[in-house]
Amino acid sequence: MSKFALVVSDVDGTLVTREKMLTPRAIAAVGRLHDKGIAFSICSSRPPFGLRMLIEPLRLQLPLGGYNAGSIVMPDLTVVEQQLIPPEAAKLAVEIFRAHDIDCWVFVGNEWVITNRYGDHVDHEAHTIQTPPTVVPEFAEEHFRAVGKIVGASDDHDGVARVERAMQEALAGRASAGRSQLYYCDVIPPGINKGRIVDLLAQRLGLVREQIAVLGDMENDLEMFARAGFAVAMGNAAPEVKARAQGATLSNEEDGFAAAIERYILADV
Repeated sequence: MSKFALVVSDVDGTLVTREKMLTPRAIAAVGRLHDKGIAFSICSSRPPFGLRMLIEPLRLQLPLGGYNAGSIVMPDLTVVEQQLIPPEAAKLAVEIFRAHDIDCWVFVGNEWVITNRYGDHVDHEAHTIQTPPTVVPEFAEEHFRAVGKIVGASDDHDGVARVERAMQEALAGRASAGRSQLYYCDVIPPGINKGRIVDLLAQRLGLVREQIAVLGDMENDLEMFARAGFAVAMGNAAPEVKARAQGATLSNEEDGFAAAIERYILADV
């Protein structure tokens, strides 16, 4: 039997390719986990509704995390736990993005609301979450009442790094900010991180840390790494992420997720 009873994976940059596709090998690897009685779930910076296309092919049954585990839902998208950004913090985040000339998106309910249809990565996001944006001339009060996440998107990667630091300083204690990709700065509710989904699943399944393996590629995956007994960094992961992992694999363009499952989780089963 495998020493692992649960695997939790990041999605973008880890489980799916650059084109946001599940490969046949990845689907087969998760299928083998199910067949061997090893639980599997996912956690992503995407909104929960942006994960729905993964649920059936991966036969997901456990709670999964959206908004970096700010919203934890069942596979039918029923909410298990959810936290929101306070309205005043959400408004300030939008102001900071604008002060840095970075377009931002507000995720509220089952919508993502934007003001610039032709901004950086809008088409990319629409493809990723398979949902079109709601385009408005300006954000209104109603858009700040139930915000799960705000994203600043820009191909100016240095600018995204600068706004990340500015957000962390200005929003300390009221919201959390961090990059989920080099071109995205995510603002989520205070105290939220992906470690929450690992804690919740461990409690539900009665597992200890040593029985849990996780996979990821970005700094926002490090709280998952800290909660698990074994962490695998993708070949495309940032150096600081690789430094915190116990295992390494190929990139997400080389079926690194499946290779890791086969090597570290299923090799002795």
